[in-house]
Amino acid sequence: MIDIKLIRENPELVKANIKKKFKDEKISLVDKVKKLDDEWRKLKYQEDGLRSERNKISEKINQSKKQKKNASDLIKQAKEMPVKIAKLGEKRKKLEADIREIQVKIPNIISKNTPLGADDSKNIEYKKFGKIPKFDFPVKGHVEILENLGLADFDSSARVAGTGFYYLEGDIALLNAALINFARDLMVSKGFNYVETPLLLREEIIDKVTDLNDKEQQIYVIEDKPKMALIGTSEHSLIGRFAGQEINEKKLPIKQTSYSMCFRKEIGAHGIDEKGLFRSHQFNKIEMIVICKPDLKESEKYFKELQNITIEIFKKLEVPIRVLKICSGDLGDLKYEQVDIEAYSPRKKNYIEVGSCSNLTGAQARKLEIYTRINNERVTPHTLNNTAIATSRALVAIIENNQQKNGSIKIPKVLVPYMHGKKKIENSTK
Repeated sequence: MIDIKLIRENPELVKANIKKKFKDEKISLVDKVKKLDDEWRKLKYQEDGLRSERNKISEKINQSKKQKKNASDLIKQAKEMPVKIAKLGEKRKKLEADIREIQVKIPNIISKNTPLGADDSKNIEYKKFGKIPKFDFPVKGHVEILENLGLADFDSSARVAGTGFYYLEGDIALLNAALINFARDLMVSKGFNYVETPLLLREEIIDKVTDLNDKEQQIYVIEDKPKMALIGTSEHSLIGRFAGQEINEKKLPIKQTSYSMCFRKEIGAHGIDEKGLFRSHQFNKIEMIVICKPDLKESEKYFKELQNITIEIFKKLEVPIRVLKICSGDLGDLKYEQVDIEAYSPRKKNYIEVGSCSNLTGAQARKLEIYTRINNERVTPHTLNNTAIATSRALVAIIENNQQKNGSIKIPKVLVPYMHGKKKIENSTK
């Protein structure tokens, strides 16, 4: 949620930023908020004026009583004051709600490093790591490889739960667990505090931690009282934990990581895979978050640190990857800057998204009403999040890049200790 002070002091900057995101239909929202804010400030001035007048009247009443003068008129005025103040307060609170409703729709200011573009076709590749493998046999996709090995059952999962789910078993299920343990251990070694979080959150927390489009496209809401929502990432629980809280400056930066099962509708242009692990309704993920002081140099430093951790993970897994800078039109409204990590798929002969790293500056924390105090001033900290690893997508990349001519899968060296020394995955019937 954008800072109201910025709209007051520099509305043209906010409008120019909206244009950069190719969302001209939202430009009028800036003037609407500014007009309502002007009304709010007038009411606040009147309210404060009445409080000041009430205090003066109270003082006069005390003086009159000391001087044994008739204070009945003053007492009458004093009794009328709370009613007048309350009426103004109600109007002010109504305006605050109206302002917030519009304010959350206005995009966060984007970074100068964010490329301009209307859609994902304008995202920019700026780094590549690893060598693309060469095969002297026909390349198979991960679904065919797993079914041939008897280690995945997509037909049964479709029958009992519908498309977008899967059964993994044997060594491939153990490899999935190995990825979780490996990424968790690496995150802890990097100084991140490991946290286990709720998988369900109250709807109002989900509304604050995500933007409206994300909620409609991704979140499963359970119709109950109170309404609850299944998390699409442990970031929701990690950040949501601090909603409505003031964090002691001495505790910053907060660096946390968590493993969770994640749930997503995957509504939209991509939809879900009819069969496979890449895009599904349920998956495993290690996530990381940072809450830091509201200083761009500091949050940009952590932004680089976070994305470098994911790069390191995939380098250790020996999977070819590239890093994309996400353009303005493809950037979520809460985000200041984002990069995606993509792994090479030999089957597709292209790259597939395996992680996303975002700096949201103060927009998310402001929406969640998370604060800290610096030099005795109440300020909004910056928040960042990043995917360490979504194991189902990582499995796709590992299986396809490490497939062998005989149908087996070579296990990345870094995962061998987590697989009890096993170096290869072969047919489950052997």
